[in-house]
Amino acid sequence: MPSTVPTTLDNWWCDYSSEYAFVGFSYEVTDCQSVAELQNDFTNIRNTFNGRYVRIYGFCDRSSFYDDVVNAAWRAGVGVHALIWFGFDGDNLWQGRRDALFQSLSSNAKAKFVTRAVQFGSEPLFDKVLPEDTLAQQIKAAKQTLSSLRIPVTISELAYGYQEQGGAQEILNAIDIIDAHMLPFFSAQASTASKSWPLVVGDLNWFVVHGNGKKIYLTENGWPSRTSEGVQPNSPQAVANVENEQAYYALLDQHCSDFKAVAGGGVGWFAHIYSEDMEPGYGIYGSNGALKFPFRPRTSC
Repeated sequence: MPSTVPTTLDNWWCDYSSEYAFVGFSYEVTDCQSVAELQNDFTNIRNTFNGRYVRIYGFCDRSSFYDDVVNAAWRAGVGVHALIWFGFDGDNLWQGRRDALFQSLSSNAKAKFVTRAVQFGSEPLFDKVLPEDTLAQQIKAAKQTLSSLRIPVTISELAYGYQEQGGAQEILNAIDIIDAHMLPFFSAQASTASKSWPLVVGDLNWFVVHGNGKKIYLTENGWPSRTSEGVQPNSPQAVANVENEQAYYALLDQHCSDFKAVAGGGVGWFAHIYSEDMEPGYGIYGSNGALKFPFRPRTSC
């Protein structure tokens, strides 16, 4: 990062066509990590894995928490895909989270130089948190609010989440970029991770066909190393273990050129998730603080 905050966003972000293959980690913030913890982890993402971005997952309602995220990301040299978390209780707490995020984005001078996108929910269509037209209105209003900051607005969602809403084309038209969830372990055709490329391609092609050429990131993207409550397969052949978690990311690396060739600037993917302490079964780091398997994903090809 420069020694002083720039005065303009002109020529600040790299072209989308350079953001393909591995771009960073999903990172859960429900523990409301301290600035020191955030900076340590973000710096590790940048220096150890050449990660460009952190995709926020979950929520922390501590006052000024997103300012802590911005300041840690600035010092670490990473960007952020911010998130407005709806949760699963059907309450209206998301409105306060939206307002707090927008306040931080407008008042923190570094925020627009760190925030690559704002996600209006994680699987909001699949969870039916709002009627489709209401969600579209929220996206459009957010785009207007953030227009001077030039921050794209999207939702983070499964292809199935769109499909079960009849395609939700109103949402696809409203969002600026596509943050797609890629979780082939849950497919009814799943077996082992090394055989899951057709499942990945099936969902990816759906976004290509219906996404109007928009940039695609795979945000919630991975294969579990174990099953647990809420992480159960829909195929009796689906295998969850560390070897398959590792094999899934190896598969993505093998198809780097395929991701690079996708219209809209290629496909950048996140690993879900940074630590086992955040979401058991998905962490790249185990609860002991060590990597569960060697992880050096490709960032270009």
